[in-house]
This record gives sequence, C-alpha cells and structure tokens, in this order.
Amino acid sequence: MRSTSSGAKKQLRELLDTRRIEEIVDLAGRQRRVLGTLLSLTFDAEPLIAWRAVEAMGAAAARIADDDPGYVREHLRRLRWLISDESGGICWHAPEAMAEIVRRRPAMFPDHIPIVVYLLRVMEEEDLVRFRAGILWAIGRLGDVAASEIEAVLPSIAACLDDSDPQVRGMAVWCLAQSRRTEPLKARRDLLSDEGTAELYLDGHLARRSVAELVRQALT
Repeated sequence: MRSTSSGAKKQLRELLDTRRIEEIVDLAGRQRRVLGTLLSLTFDAEPLIAWRAVEAMGAAAARIADDDPGYVREHLRRLRWLISDESGGICWHAPEAMAEIVRRRPAMFPDHIPIVVYLLRVMEEEDLVRFRAGILWAIGRLGDVAASEIEAVLPSIAACLDDSDPQVRGMAVWCLAQSRRTEPLKARRDLLSDEGTAELYLDGHLARRSVAELVRQALT
C-alpha cells in the first residue's frame, strides 16, 4: 500500500466516514503506511473526516508501535517537522495527532509529551495564532499523562481564557477541565456569561458548545 495511492486514500476515507476505527487499526497492523495516508486525510476539506483521521492515527499508531516503535517515532518526528517554520507550519492538526499517538503509548514516547505541551509557550505568536486552539485540545488529551508539563504551562493556558477567538477560549476551558486544573476557572465567574461558541471533537462527532456551557461542565 502506498501512502500516496488514491485507492488507499479512498478506502480509508470511507472507513473514516462511518468511523470504523478498528478496521483501520487492523489494516495498519498489516500495512504500516496507513499512518501516512491518515496524515494526508487530516487535510480533508470536511472537518469531521480530518478529526476522525486524527483519532484513527492515534489508534493505528498504537497498533504499529507494539511491533515497531521506531516507525511510529519517525512518524512523530515528521509531525513535529510539519509544525516547524521549515515546513511552513502546513499541518494544522499535527499537535492533535501527536497527542493522540502519545496518550495511547506514553511509556514508549515520553519525550514527545513536553514537545506537544510546550508548543503553547515556545511557538512564535504569528504561528501560534493558527495552532493555539489545536494545541489546547492536544494538551487536554494528554491531561492524564502530562501532569508536570501542564503545570509548567498553566499560566499560558489560563491566558487563553481572554483570547478574542471563542474557539480558543472554549478550548482553554476544555483543556483545563481535562487536565483537572480548574482553579483558574473558579476565579473567572465572568466566563459563565460568555456565549461565544467553540467546536469540539467528542466521541467521533463535532459539537458546538458555548464557553459558558463548557465552564459550567468543568466546575460541576
């Protein structure tokens, strides 16, 4: 299977369309280049397909890592490069994809936990504008395995609660909730009247939630 094969890409897209993640995992166990094809599908024009490609990449990478962790490590390096200035920062879902992979096999790839989390602190602002919401989602996904790293960037996460973009504000709230760091929210009662909306990928679907709703859920 070639990652550039239109037939393979079409097959995987159909599986993503009906969210048959386990079938993708089985395929990845036989054909490692599934990861490359899933990466290309994170650029899909349909947001739901792109997000499901992120989810499937994490599951497929975990399957491959059990046999060949080096292959997945190289894939993680490629994702990191696709965020860099050298690549032009062309892969907007790269932080999320890295997080999905690492959270499933944190003991195999512990060095990539700080790489993902610290993006929020080390990226230049002109690049961070495009990636900030996705990085916050990625940090939230790593909440159970990145306690010390998240503590180090907590002020940066909290600062995102004042971002002009409601998507960023919403993702900051969700990130804090997932990371069990809700103290910054308790001091921001004003957010309970923030009706700006954010789109969130949950359980295979995209849902819109107001910032206020996300805050209420986090503080419940």
